[in-house]
Amino acid sequence: MDMTALARTLLEPVPAHRTAGVEVLRAADGEAEIASEVPPELTNVIGSLHSSGLIALLDAAGLGAIIAASRGLGDFDGVVPLGAAAALEFLAPARGRLLTVCRLDDEARAALLPLLSGESDRARFSTRAEITDATGTTVCRGSFDWSVRRRRRG
Repeated sequence: MDMTALARTLLEPVPAHRTAGVEVLRAADGEAEIASEVPPELTNVIGSLHSSGLIALLDAAGLGAIIAASRGLGDFDGVVPLGAAAALEFLAPARGRLLTVCRLDDEARAALLPLLSGESDRARFSTRAEITDATGTTVCRGSFDWSVRRRRRG
């Protein structure tokens, strides 16, 4: 199901995402595509996106993929995803327009779907994402370990 509108509503207003220029292009079927134009205020000493900006993009893409696993708007009600750990691999300077893509793997889907359907109230899994520049060069790869729960209603 296409959850792009929900992902935009939830992700784009987050202050760190807003600072990094996060733009949700697509969030559907357990996959998210996030774009960003490198903001000058987040560049490092070589004019590349600072690691804090890269982590914000990887975070947004992972969250987008989690949202994109929902089958409807109600599936995500009360869901609280929290990053537990992250790892980044810096491969090239990150300049210009960047694209970050995250696809949930089978293990992540298997852990997340019972939570989204209401069969469980907690899930732990990892996401992996890749950031490429406008030429298609991979500038960064990263993973997030997530602890996701559903707040009790009422």
